[in-house]
Amino acid sequence: MARELNDQQKLAPGVRIVIRAIDDIPEHMFKIDEVYEDCVGGYSLNGPLAGEYGEPEFDLILRVVD
Repeated sequence: MARELNDQQKLAPGVRIVIRAIDDIPEHMFKIDEVYEDCVGGYSLNGPLAGEYGEPEFDLILRVVD
């Protein structure tokens, strides 16, 4: 399932995105494995959560990298 973020930016499996900083977790890259109705599922690529699975909500996505 693909979803658009800000008109032209597509959220789909394999796409890398940037997640905004929250609490004590800095801004970091994330690779999408699955797009759900209210969030994306996948793995953090860097930072303190590198290699960890997560399901950040759409409002945490700053931008699409590729």
